[in-house]
Amino acid sequence: MILTLTKIELHKIFSKWRSYIGFIAIGILTPIVQLVLYLEGQNSLNFYTQSISQSFVMVGNLFNGYLIANIILQALYINLPFLIVLVGGDLLAGEATSGTYRMLITRPITRFQLITSKFISGVIYTNLLLFWLMFLSLFVSMMIFGTGELIVLRDKIYIFASDDVMWRFIYAYGFATLSMTTVFALSFLFSSLVENAIGPIVASMAVIIIFLIFSALRFEFFEQLRPFFFTSHMSEWRGFFTDPINYSEIINSGLILMGHIVGLYFITLFLFKRKDILS
Repeated sequence: MILTLTKIELHKIFSKWRSYIGFIAIGILTPIVQLVLYLEGQNSLNFYTQSISQSFVMVGNLFNGYLIANIILQALYINLPFLIVLVGGDLLAGEATSGTYRMLITRPITRFQLITSKFISGVIYTNLLLFWLMFLSLFVSMMIFGTGELIVLRDKIYIFASDDVMWRFIYAYGFATLSMTTVFALSFLFSSLVENAIGPIVASMAVIIIFLIFSALRFEFFEQLRPFFFTSHMSEWRGFFTDPINYSEIINSGLILMGHIVGLYFITLFLFKRKDILS
């Protein structure tokens, strides 16, 4: 039953124009970044690496699809939540707005089945959006710019061999699914509380922005709370582009994000089971 309901919910998601905003935005922004980097990227790379090129002999193809994919991921990753909550905030609130709750409940399905199918369909949508970004930023960039060593400029300079890169991207995007699913789960919770999709969208982004601000404040009080903010763990995918990789920190962040996802789902289910949707 849940599988059938999930298929129906996916059909409902992709029958709305707002569901394609994220795909269109990524489909426009990614080629623009690729074009700009194609025209000016080599000069920028030379500028950032001029200090080490004076001390070391730089060989190989550092300006390649892997570098472009890493730049695009870092540039667009912070904007993905805006695209995800457009759908997550509408899944339940949209039913209330259109007045279809009563019709749904009169069918031989439980509220648990309804919530679960909508949640699963939202998770699938989130992963499809990430896969679209991965396809355009990584695989298309590889076809345009080729492959080679990956240089990562952080607190240290890392240069990874060409055969030591692809698995890092796969793991990074795998971790990103946890981060973006947490964002979806948050918007899904807010969507169950109101009858207009605008509210959950604004509330979800407000929570994310507030948490990010709290994480940036260097006060002892916020330092103690920072590990409990899911926003503090959303960018841990960057850990796969370090050497050595701190797996314990990545696993800890992943478990915290999974805890948020499960917790937000059950809170939504608890509230929805007690929601008066027939009046």
